[in-house]
Amino acid sequence: MKSLQIAATGMAAQQTRVDVISNNIANMSTAAYRPRVAEFSDLVYQQYLTPGTITSQTGTVVPAGIQIGTGVKASTVSMEITQGSLRETGAELDLAIDGKGFLEVRTPDGESVFTRDGKLNRSPDGEIVTMSGYSLADGITIPNDAQRISISRDGEVTAYFDNQVAGQSIGVISVASFVNEKGLEAIGDNLFRETEASGQANRQVAGSEGVGTIRQGFLEDSGVDVVKEISDLIEAQRGYELNSKVITASDEMLAATTRLR
Repeated sequence: MKSLQIAATGMAAQQTRVDVISNNIANMSTAAYRPRVAEFSDLVYQQYLTPGTITSQTGTVVPAGIQIGTGVKASTVSMEITQGSLRETGAELDLAIDGKGFLEVRTPDGESVFTRDGKLNRSPDGEIVTMSGYSLADGITIPNDAQRISISRDGEVTAYFDNQVAGQSIGVISVASFVNEKGLEAIGDNLFRETEASGQANRQVAGSEGVGTIRQGFLEDSGVDVVKEISDLIEAQRGYELNSKVITASDEMLAATTRLR
C-alpha cells in the first residue's frame, strides 16, 4: 500500500506552502517586500502498463495504460514580480523605484548586492547609505555644507547651498535590471545577490527603456495581499487535513488486513 507514502508527501508539500505563506504574512509591513509563491510538481510515476504497449499480433496498442503516481514535491519557491504601492513620506532620502529595477549597494567586503528598499540615510562621512549602513554603489557623497538635495526621476542628485540659487550635481543614482528577477538570491535585509539564473546586472539610467523612474520622498510598501494570503492559508490547511485523512484511512485498511484469519 503506497497511499501512506503518497499522503505523507502531500502533507510535506502543504507544510512547505504554509511556511511560505507565513513568511509572506510576517513581511506584510516590510518595505518593498515581494511575496513568494510555492509551486509543486508530481513525482515519478510507476508504469504498470505503459501507454502504447502492443497487445496483439495485429498491432493494437494500449490507449492509456496504468500509471500510478508516487506523490508530490515542492519544485520551486518563486518571487512574484509585483510592485507594492508607493507611499509618500516627504523625506529627501526616501526613494522608490516606480517600475522595474533595483538599487545597487556595496557590502563592507565589497560585494555588489541589490535592493528595492529605498529607505536611505546619510552616514557620518556624508555617503548615502542603506539602513544597514551599506553605501550606494554609485558612490554619492553629500557635502557637509549642503542645505538640501534633490533627486530627479532619472536619478541625478543635486545639492543646494546657502547663497546659491543654482544647485550643484553631485552624482547619478543608477538602476540595475535583470533578465530573470526571479533568479535572484535573497540574502535578508531586503537584499538580493545576482546568480547565474538571474543573469548579470544591467546598470541603466533611471527611466530608460526597461527600468523604472526614481521617486524622491516615496517608499514602496510590501506587495503582500493579506486577504489572498489568508485564503491560501485556509486552502493549504484543508489540503493538509485531507492528506492526513488518507493516512488515517490507509492505517485502518492495514489494520483490517492484519485482523484477517
